[in-house]
Amino acid sequence: MAFDSLSEKLQNVFKNLRGKGRLTEADVKVALKEVKMALLEADVNFKVVKNFIKSVQERAVGQDVMSSLTPGQMVIKIVNEEMVKLMGDETTELALKPASDLTIILMCGLQGAGKTTTTAKIAGKLKQKGRKPLLVACDIYRPAAIKQLQINGEKQGVEVFSMGDGHKPVNIAKAAIEHANKNGYNVVILDTAGRLHIDEDMMTELIEIKENVDVTQTVLVVDAMTGQDAVNVAETFNEKIGVDGVIITKLDGDTRGGAALSIRAVTGRPILYVGMGEKLSDLEQFYPDRMASRILGMGDVLTLIEKAQEHIDEEKAKEMEKKLRKAEFDFNDFLEQIQQVKKMGGIGSLLGMLPGASAQLKDVEVSDDVFDGTVAIINSMTKQERSNPDILNPSRKKRIANGAGVDISEVNRLVKQYEQSKKMMKQMSGMMSGKGKKGKFKLPFGL
Repeated sequence: MAFDSLSEKLQNVFKNLRGKGRLTEADVKVALKEVKMALLEADVNFKVVKNFIKSVQERAVGQDVMSSLTPGQMVIKIVNEEMVKLMGDETTELALKPASDLTIILMCGLQGAGKTTTTAKIAGKLKQKGRKPLLVACDIYRPAAIKQLQINGEKQGVEVFSMGDGHKPVNIAKAAIEHANKNGYNVVILDTAGRLHIDEDMMTELIEIKENVDVTQTVLVVDAMTGQDAVNVAETFNEKIGVDGVIITKLDGDTRGGAALSIRAVTGRPILYVGMGEKLSDLEQFYPDRMASRILGMGDVLTLIEKAQEHIDEEKAKEMEKKLRKAEFDFNDFLEQIQQVKKMGGIGSLLGMLPGASAQLKDVEVSDDVFDGTVAIINSMTKQERSNPDILNPSRKKRIANGAGVDISEVNRLVKQYEQSKKMMKQMSGMMSGKGKKGKFKLPFGL
């Protein structure tokens, strides 16, 4: 996961600071030297690191901090605030014209950055907000680029305008705008061609489109996996054609994350969204304060809450709560819980948003694969067995194990978890009504 290494190193530095009753200027300098090394190793731009450390040090060695009762925590607070400032202070939305006017968004970037997929993700986001977007296939060079956009557009329920690969991109863009005006679309998103590297032909083509089309927003897509190169790409695109905002993709991968901490400072252009997975729903609004919290191991509870609100049906949640209170849940309910977790981005993604979780789980490989065996076991049960696990005798368990391709001990373990959870929920129900003894409880099914 992005920033894991940086997060771990910074938390170790802060642990040492917290342990000191009072701080000297030398303590702060030693700590900031370690912060500097951690940032450079995360591929943050050298000039950005230099200015960041200078700003933190000027504030951290001030009288207010040194004389504070908790100077270590004050330094951490300053690092957090400066990191937020580095990434843009406040959240920047994609600028759209009123729904009665036509907004034209030009998507650009190098080949392989995930531009076409991100273009479809943006269309889906805008559709959810009540807009009527039209995707436009202007990449006439890459094999299957048009087809890829059409497939993703279909998945999002968004029309794709295409004239094949026999026309100039500028003419395709102009024809698409005419089509949009005639058919009531209020957002046109141009998916332009990428190249393996920046070249003059690419820039000339983008400039030609911007000269002939009234582009509202030019959005650059960069790949977080390329580290410092992503910052250089952003700087060049901004100088050559002018960029209004940046989307960073693959931030969920094994990346050092330096691009997210450098782009705003180097280009002066805001990060609009970050791609956190391959699914068309895996595009998150970029919040500098939340990202700083994640990097510093403080979690991101607000995004976690928003994901829950977006993916969890409120009525089903209330129904589940009633079942849990009465200890009436069954394996159908458990299966539904697993699906909800996967919809919200997976167990690893969710745990990463909990304060301190990344540090505690640094040596633990967290993957949704842990659910696969359980799902296979439940899917091998009959409807009656799922609804009434009490009927699971040895012969039924053996049949289920064979059907799921697991050892019978795995089935026994799951049934035992179910029984323990049911017993626990009965105890909790008793506590809520003023009965029973207090005890330590885990979430149902060991989640």
